[in-house]
Formats: sequence, structure tokens, C-alpha cells
Amino acid sequence: MTVEEILQKDLVGADCLTEEELRYLMRVTDQASLEKIYKKAYEVKCHYVEPIAYYRGLIEFSNRCIKNCKYCGIRRDNTWTDRFDMSRDDILRMAQWAYDHEYGSICLQSGERKDEAFVDYVVGLIEDIMNIGDGSIGITMCVGEQTEEAYRRMREAGASRYLLRIETTNRDLYETIHPKDALHSFDTRVNCLRALRKVGFQVGTGVMIGLPGQTEDDLVNDILFYRHMDIDMIGMGPYILANHTPLGEVALAHHMDTKEDEQRRIQWGLKMIALTRLFLKDVNIAATTALQALDPLGREKGLQAGANILMPIITVPEHRAKYQLYNNKPCIDDNADKCKNCLTRRVMSIGDRVGWKKNGDSKHYGKRTGLF
Repeated sequence: MTVEEILQKDLVGADCLTEEELRYLMRVTDQASLEKIYKKAYEVKCHYVEPIAYYRGLIEFSNRCIKNCKYCGIRRDNTWTDRFDMSRDDILRMAQWAYDHEYGSICLQSGERKDEAFVDYVVGLIEDIMNIGDGSIGITMCVGEQTEEAYRRMREAGASRYLLRIETTNRDLYETIHPKDALHSFDTRVNCLRALRKVGFQVGTGVMIGLPGQTEDDLVNDILFYRHMDIDMIGMGPYILANHTPLGEVALAHHMDTKEDEQRRIQWGLKMIALTRLFLKDVNIAATTALQALDPLGREKGLQAGANILMPIITVPEHRAKYQLYNNKPCIDDNADKCKNCLTRRVMSIGDRVGWKKNGDSKHYGKRTGLF
């Protein structure tokens, strides 16, 4: 088996990668072969989801969190974090900005809370945003583990997509990067993904790539999990150290702050985008900000490797620097207009175009539901 033999398959057409081929390609490290993989993934992207980058204007509206995940900069016990709640008026103002600037969709993201007041607030926000303009703007939610009833309320209010990253499908590794308590359960996370599908969301998940102790086999198993769960959209990126976190200390002890290790995580990140595209074909895949944090051209490379979603930050400048899940997050000193112009130039530089005014709904979701 060689890279060339595998890529000779009609992956743009009816042929599919086998699990054995997927594992073989995940072990490829030489740049020439990787470029062939990225090129084939881009061909598959162009056929199944078109060379279009769809924007999800990211509004990070609160960094208060009940969770204590060991990798996260806004974890509950991180006393160095300057906590904030964006005002309702500011959230709606930025949603209006997204509509006025022809973004087809926004993403509402926050630290995790499950109390009734928070759920009521979020549902009300969704309803208010659906009243903006002609009500066409898509809403992606990213507010963590909730009850099935809370998910149903968000869906009925008008949100159409939900992103809940599994982080890793290796149970042992999952338990290593989370506290061992009732708030942090692998089974709960999987059950939430099932509940999201049950209530009708386009379901998104994803993983951190390059965690301490993670293997290439783990990453292949993550892709197989996406298929098993029939996921519609994928948001995944390289693991980046966060100050004042337990996992950050472990990563430093393993010398993961070196340029050599960063290059490994970038390579794994791009390879995961490409192989997910080749394996699943019609799902939405994001080129994450984390790629750009490790490589100035990371998001362009992500698009060229098969990604079709970008999430430009439109959080008001006052709060951008306070929502740092990891170190050296890009764009925190910019404003929404600057991010839009910069990102659009990046998209055009590789020959893709922006899907202005389009939701960019997952083709996979349309196929599995028969809705479009």
C-alpha cells in the first residue's frame, strides 16, 4: 500500500477510504506525500461542498463556567481569568452587525452553565436574534452540556446548529484531561450529542489534536467516531497550552512549547482536516483559529486541506482578550471590521470565495434528513 495507490481511488466519486487506508494515511509524515493528501482532500471538498468558505460570526458572550477542564483557560478555578458577561444590547448589536455585513450565520459561545436562568436567557437571545433583518441569519450554539429539554427549547427558538466537542474519544485520555467528578463524564458528553440529534440540530463535534499522550491511532478513532455518530459538522484544532491550567503544566514538562512540537501539532491538525474530508466527504469542517495561533497561514492551509467553515471573532473589543481558552489567541486586538477584511483576503488568496448571506448548512445534514 502506498499513498499514491490509495489516492488513485475515485474518492471524488463513489469510492471510499477503508479504515486500514485511513490508518495508513494518518502515519504519513513526509511533506511531498502530505501535499498529495491535501490536494485530493481539496478536490473532494470542491465536489461535495464547493470551494466556498462560510462565515460563522463568533460572539463570545460570557466566560463564566461551572466546569473545571484541565486544559481550558476559562476553567472554573482559574482565578487569573477576568470574568465577564457581555450585555444583551451588545450581543444583539453584534448580531445585527453580522447581518448587515452579509454574514450568513453567527455562533453564540460561552462558558458552561446549566441553571434555569441561563437557559432562559439564551433562549430569549435566540428569539431576539431571529427578529433581526429578515430572520435568515443562521445561529450556531456552543454553550456546552445541557438537558434534552434545554436543547429542544433552543432549537424551537430558532437555533439550527450546535457544536459540542468530544475533545477526545479515548476514554482514558478524556478522564486525564478532565476532573474525576460528576460534572465531567465521557458518557454524558456522548449522550448530549445524541440528544442534540434527537431534537433536530445539525450536530457538530470535534477534538483537540496533539494532546499529551495522544496517538495517531487515537486520531483515527476520532474520525471513526464522527462516522459512527453521523456527525454533520466538525470543529477541531491543535491543542495549545493555556497558562494556569493543570494540563498546561504537564505539556510544559513534556516540552510541548518547542517549535518542533508545535510543527507536529500543525501537521496533525491539517492531516485531520484532510483525512476527515476524504473519509466523510460532505460534512462541514472548520479551519479553526487555533491553527492560525500556531501558524500565521494556518487557516488558509486548513481551507486548502479541505475545510469550508471559518469563525471570525465579532466579540466586542472590550471583552475579546478575556475569552482566552489557550495562549496567544489571534485577533484579540482587532475589531469585527478588521477581522472581516483580513479573513476575506485570506480566503481569496487561495482561490476560494466567501458564501456571503448564505447559512452554509451541512450538506450531510440535508442528506441524512432529506430536508434539502
